[in-house]
Amino acid sequence: MNALKGFKTIAGVALVMVALQLLNVATGYSLMAFGLVPRTLPGLLGIITSPFLHASFAHLSANLIAFLILGTLVTIEGVHRFVTVSAIIILLGGSLVWLFGFTGIHVGASGWVFGLWAYLLSRAWFHRSWGNLITAGVVALLYGGLILGFLPRQGVSFEGHLFGALAGFIAAKVLLSTPRSRFNAG
Repeated sequence: MNALKGFKTIAGVALVMVALQLLNVATGYSLMAFGLVPRTLPGLLGIITSPFLHASFAHLSANLIAFLILGTLVTIEGVHRFVTVSAIIILLGGSLVWLFGFTGIHVGASGWVFGLWAYLLSRAWFHRSWGNLITAGVVALLYGGLILGFLPRQGVSFEGHLFGALAGFIAAKVLLSTPRSRFNAG
């Protein structure tokens, strides 16, 4: 039942993205004004809004399937975990893009997708179990090509990919690593 609730949550977020894309198209892409523009005061709002906006239906569809799959895999730990991991990815990754990203409008869920990808891979390291290891192996096999997204390309926010993945790793470290004792036994 928990997996079904998790998928419904992810599907609901995906439907919001589709609805926003339809509205964006119907209004001549007016929602792009809510994208993340680095080092600008209006661009700060884009830290939160930009993952839900896309430059085209092709852009949206490129992110949507991976988002549905990776997001659902994170919800196996519960919807609350998905929300927490997503908040870290969106806020930390977006803030880093705002600070260091190229000048221009950054939109799209790809930073979020890269963050979920990195979280699932890192989860196997910080919370070792067969289930996490198998999940990480499947994620690496299916989405190993995402690593090419770290390469700079014209019209692609590779900074969003890089900082989203970094935020996903940090989310795993913060949420899953066990504190080490300050004292050595012996």
